[in-house]
Amino acid sequence: MVRYMRPISLLITLPFWLAACSSPGASSNVSAGNSPGGRAGGRGGGATVPVVTARVEQTAVPVVVAAVGAVEAISSVQIRAQVTGQLSTIHFAEGQDVQAGQPLFSLDARPFQATLQQAEAVLARDSATLQNALIQQSRSETLFQRGLLPRDQYDSQRSSATALAATVAADKAAIESARLNVQYAEIKAPISGRTGALSAHVGDLVRANDTAALVVINQVAPIYVTFSVPGRYLSDIRRYQAAKPLLVTASGPANVNVVATRGVLSFIDNTLDATTGTIRLKGTFPNGDRQLWPGAFVQVAIQLTTDPDALVMPATALQVSQDGQFVYVVKSDRTVEMRTIKIERQVGDRVVIASGLLAGEVVVTDGQLRLTPGVSVSERGDAAPGRGASGRAGGSQASDKSTRPTGR
Repeated sequence: MVRYMRPISLLITLPFWLAACSSPGASSNVSAGNSPGGRAGGRGGGATVPVVTARVEQTAVPVVVAAVGAVEAISSVQIRAQVTGQLSTIHFAEGQDVQAGQPLFSLDARPFQATLQQAEAVLARDSATLQNALIQQSRSETLFQRGLLPRDQYDSQRSSATALAATVAADKAAIESARLNVQYAEIKAPISGRTGALSAHVGDLVRANDTAALVVINQVAPIYVTFSVPGRYLSDIRRYQAAKPLLVTASGPANVNVVATRGVLSFIDNTLDATTGTIRLKGTFPNGDRQLWPGAFVQVAIQLTTDPDALVMPATALQVSQDGQFVYVVKSDRTVEMRTIKIERQVGDRVVIASGLLAGEVVVTDGQLRLTPGVSVSERGDAAPGRGASGRAGGSQASDKSTRPTGR
């Protein structure tokens, strides 16, 4: 019986022995299939990464200081009545442009004209009385010189004439005041500008120097834009302004379709704000097209000078890591190199390079998320034909940016 059990045990153990002998080879094959060299499209493999590139250019770039400003009317006048009366006529419509000297309101002038006539009548009466007093004074003086009139009577007659002369002068002043009131019944525009909302209507009783203004006129052409910049720019701004007027550009926010308008720097405040360390400036803009409106916030840029040989590249090429700012540079063999650079400033959608790049070098502006140093790249297929390394397609760039985080 023992003789039959030994072959059976051999038959049982044989499959396990064969599996043990074959497993090293199978494991080796699996490892080979998953190695970086055998994976298609992996980093460091033979596949290339599609990217969008741009060329570093050397060109003239303006040196600007950017800020956020607020639009202000050069002059804002609150129109109030100087006399109390009933509003009889309004000569303009709300929101209408008016010129200096143009009639705005008319009050009922009849009470003021009656007061003027009364003052003129009083003047006529007192003038006649004064004339008679002067004649009497002349006679009294003759009699006094002859010794026929006591001195006290002479002095009394002379004092009466002097008092009447003062009364006549007061009457004349009353007439001038009455004439002014008649003129104040017609309210005219002191400046040219645009009117606001009306706070009174025909038939209302208007009081002199009331709290609420009848209307507000804002001068909108020309117009101010007030803004503040860090105090460290003050010396540069003063130095360049001494050479020539500084150009100031104002434009609306990125999501507002407002055409940029240009003016000149017209005001530098006489002190720095100790709280914020900024200096207050004003730019004057012609604003003939009424692009700027009082109370609006705008993006402001002061052009100090122009850098004729600045190295620039698209701002989208710039990446940030723990070691600082860097870009991916495409070398002649179409592999990329990660290079640390320094940025001097940003102008719009471009950055000015301080160091780290040379004119003519090609940098990656889109697709950096899949790159590592040494990876081969190719120009993305949806780039515009003929642009090659000097351009990029706006559609592909937006698609890639929507799927990758900010920075690396």
